[in-house]
This record gives sequence, structure tokens and C-alpha cells, in this order.
Amino acid sequence: MITQQYEMVKGSRQVLLAYCDSLSDMHFTAPCAGFGHGGSIRNLLVHTCTTYQAWIGKRALQLDFPYAAFHDVQNVDDARQLFASIDQLLEAFFTRFLDMHELVNVPQGPTSALQLFTHVTTHEFHHKGQILSISRHFGYTPVDTDIMR
Repeated sequence: MITQQYEMVKGSRQVLLAYCDSLSDMHFTAPCAGFGHGGSIRNLLVHTCTTYQAWIGKRALQLDFPYAAFHDVQNVDDARQLFASIDQLLEAFFTRFLDMHELVNVPQGPTSALQLFTHVTTHEFHHKGQILSISRHFGYTPVDTDIMR
């Protein structure tokens, strides 16, 4: 069931990225006051990916690799490629943690694989909302990216 849930997350993400295709390159990377992580749509997408990299890749799977950098993503296609690498991390995560109740040792203490998965996906949806808000500040009309559209 957890892989089905992630398929829904990916579907919502694809709607968001398709919407981002309609934004100008300038608006994709331009900061917007009041939003964290550099305040740009691009930076929030990269931050979303680095959160997956940290919790799923480094902590749960104990992999060693460099985090994605903001400057590595210059356009929506670069973001798609970065998210494709996140999808591969999640495939490895689902293979390794067949039992989502299995505990993972993280700095905050033991937590279940399900809690980690829930954390990263709700984090993605939080920033997805911020991305849509930023686009509204730039004069765009956001699309519905909810799982139930």
C-alpha cells in the first residue's frame, strides 16, 4: 500500500512540475520575500529533494552522496531529473523496509520507516503549497495539485 501512496505523491508532483513549465525562467529562480530556503520555486524544489536525501538516503539507507545544490537545478527539466533520483531512493527504501514498522535509528531517536516516509511526503506537500503561493505572487494562477483533483 505504501508504494501506491507514493505513486499518488508522484502524480501530484508531476502536475506541479508541469505547471512549473508554464513559469518564466526568471520566475522559476527569482526569490520571493517571506519564504525560506532562498525563497524561490527552484530552491524549494531542491530543498524538498535534499530532505528526501537526508532522511531516506542518508539516515534510513545509510548511503553517502553529496546533497543536491540549488545551482544544480536551472530549469524544470533539471528538477525532474533530481526527483527521478529521489524516486530511485524511495524504491530502495521500499525494498529495504518491507515492514514499515521497522525502527530506524536517527539523531532524534528510533523512529519507524513509516514515520520517515510520512515526514518526507508531508514536507513535500507543505513546500508544494508554498511554491504555488510564490507563483501567485508573480501573477500566475495556480493549478490544483491535490491528490484528489
